[in-house]
Amino acid sequence: MTQHPSPTSPDDGPLVHLTVDRAIATVTLDSPRNRNALSARLRSELSQALSDAMADDDVRGVVLTGTGPVFCAGADLKEVGAALRGEPVEPAPELPTVFEQIMGAPKPVVAVLNGAARAGGIGLVAAADIALAPKSATFAFTEVRIGVVPAIISVPVSARMHSRQLSRYFLTGELFDASAAAKAGLITQAVPDREMAHAVDAVLQGIRGSAPRALSRTKQLLDELGSGALAASERRTEAFSRMGELSAEFFAGEDAAEGRAAFFDKRPPRWAQ
Repeated sequence: MTQHPSPTSPDDGPLVHLTVDRAIATVTLDSPRNRNALSARLRSELSQALSDAMADDDVRGVVLTGTGPVFCAGADLKEVGAALRGEPVEPAPELPTVFEQIMGAPKPVVAVLNGAARAGGIGLVAAADIALAPKSATFAFTEVRIGVVPAIISVPVSARMHSRQLSRYFLTGELFDASAAAKAGLITQAVPDREMAHAVDAVLQGIRGSAPRALSRTKQLLDELGSGALAASERRTEAFSRMGELSAEFFAGEDAAEGRAAFFDKRPPRWAQ
């Protein structure tokens, strides 16, 4: 296992940790004192950790998780208040930048919730390609209850949640559990707490067993599907043509040849970790 240091201040340790093990980078939010709130320093360290993970050729996929009882409480309201009073706040990537790093990443990102998610923290969940949460986890879009609008997070969240549930939970700010989050499309699976490790391992084994180039291009394809670029009726003929070219390119590639050979030889392909 390799470890990558995160920036630190003279007063305390890093708020985000990055480790790599068997082709999976784990990015851990570690600011339990404020429930892993998205402070400027945490956003800076998170952005750097994501960049480092994506630049590491040994990394096949990324897990995003947290420490303590809360995955992420959303914005650091104390810091927001200080900024509005004109007090200095260290420069940091804003949330759209962080969300885009996850959504536009060339490698899959798996959100593994360690507990509750609120407001902007749910944006991180929605931005991830796969999201697993223990059944004990809870969610709430608390913005309307404190007089603000869930504007920035609406971009990743609206791409995941079904519209009726999105309207309900955005407009009421009410608490909902992991099973409701899965039903609404926000998370991939609500997992019994004791089975989280097994569920996560099953997902990561799938990523570790996938050819890196095909994995990256499939994530890009999913983004295209989500944008509707392939679904519009007037573009279907063009889309089928383009997808045919993409399919032929990969079927003719070295990885596909290795995959076929491994299948017939009844052995793992060379990229399996």
